[in-house]
Amino acid sequence: MIPMDFLYRVYEHRLSREIKGVEVPRHIGIILDGNRRWARALGTPVSHGHRQGADHISEVLGWAEEAGVSIVTLWMLSTENLQRSPKELDELLDIIVTAVAQLAVHSTWQIRLLGDLSLLPAEAAKSLRTAANQTSDHTGMIVNVAIGYGGRQEITQAVRDYLHEQAALGKTLADVAESISVDAITSHIYTKGQPDPDLIIRTSGEQRMSGFMLWQTVHTELYFCETYWPDFRRIDFLRALRDFSSRERRKGK
Repeated sequence: MIPMDFLYRVYEHRLSREIKGVEVPRHIGIILDGNRRWARALGTPVSHGHRQGADHISEVLGWAEEAGVSIVTLWMLSTENLQRSPKELDELLDIIVTAVAQLAVHSTWQIRLLGDLSLLPAEAAKSLRTAANQTSDHTGMIVNVAIGYGGRQEITQAVRDYLHEQAALGKTLADVAESISVDAITSHIYTKGQPDPDLIIRTSGEQRMSGFMLWQTVHTELYFCETYWPDFRRIDFLRALRDFSSRERRKGK
């Protein structure tokens, strides 16, 4: 009988050949879903699933970097997640803070924070900012970590920031109503200055966006993977890239 790990390597090599030379997404967003269900399926504490998921992030980022991806946005904590039990939330925040600190150790990755950190405990927010600041002079792949993030909340904050900006310039409400535009809002979202994601990957089998990057995903390709995040394999990632390369991206034209 042929060992399964051998068959896996053969298939992985085949997938790598299939996507060689094809268009690669510049920006990939990933909804890291399924940590809790993975842990429950094993009969282990939920925190075990969160920890395994966090430990898997660097490996997946390495695959993205190897493929030539320029930006990866990871949705690590939503605004809805903040409503979880205090015990689970405390454990999850500790795991996230540790994971981001470990990502910041990489010699080239640029860590950028997306979300409303004022929703987090002050110490956690401070630690996240410290980790991101350590990578401010890095010039490699951009890694956006969305923490305390919600799509509606992001748009609301962008509009609020725009209104404050215009008020500081002495503009009246009528002036602002006339000047507001798609570009005006885009210049105030968390990912301003970055290209919109070309591809969003969601693990765990759920086929919905849950508000992730609502403003940025008008023309984004979506890929839903059945695998829980801790078990997300390189062949799953390569399948997503292969699927992306096969789509005709007309962007409404």
